[in-house]
Amino acid sequence: MMLYRPRFRYPEEAAKPANLAEAEELLPILRSGGLRPSRPRARCRDLSGEVLAIDDPALLRQLGARAGEGHSLTLLRLERTMTDCRPISLFSLQTAAQLGDEVGAVLDKRRFRANVYLDLGSAGGFSENAFVGRKVRLGPKVVISVLERDPRCQMITLDPDTAAPNPDVLRNVARGHEGTAGVYGAVLAEGMIRAGDPVELLD
Repeated sequence: MMLYRPRFRYPEEAAKPANLAEAEELLPILRSGGLRPSRPRARCRDLSGEVLAIDDPALLRQLGARAGEGHSLTLLRLERTMTDCRPISLFSLQTAAQLGDEVGAVLDKRRFRANVYLDLGSAGGFSENAFVGRKVRLGPKVVISVLERDPRCQMITLDPDTAAPNPDVLRNVARGHEGTAGVYGAVLAEGMIRAGDPVELLD
């Protein structure tokens, strides 16, 4: 197993998400990194049931034995906590219903592979597009900065149960909705969300 590291033209800028300052303001604890090297947070259970720390040399030996000769394994560790600024996708049930009406089929929401499915009530399909550039609270704690509309690919043509393709789904999204369905955001404040939690625009 080879480890490849990407090369960026401007590495310092690439490493800093656009919403980093907002995230640190909302979650001050992130500034001070709280992980202690002597107490690894992640653990793994092997096939025999033994629990090993992620940095236990025994775990590396087990993985190496399974990978076989010609492969190298490396554990990369960061001793500072970071904001979770990876994209999170939001998609409304109303958008799924509208797309189904447009192509003449019932579309399972799962084919759109969102992290969070929103029920926006009486709002029409693609109402989540209005969230772009704004902050949204999900439930009592979670805050998302919505960054852009979600560009779609051929995966949305596949039925999640049968994998049967319906090319009309992507064709309709491309022609009628600028190739996008749903939105992407970044997590500003973490927390637990549950089915039925309210969705609130903060700005």
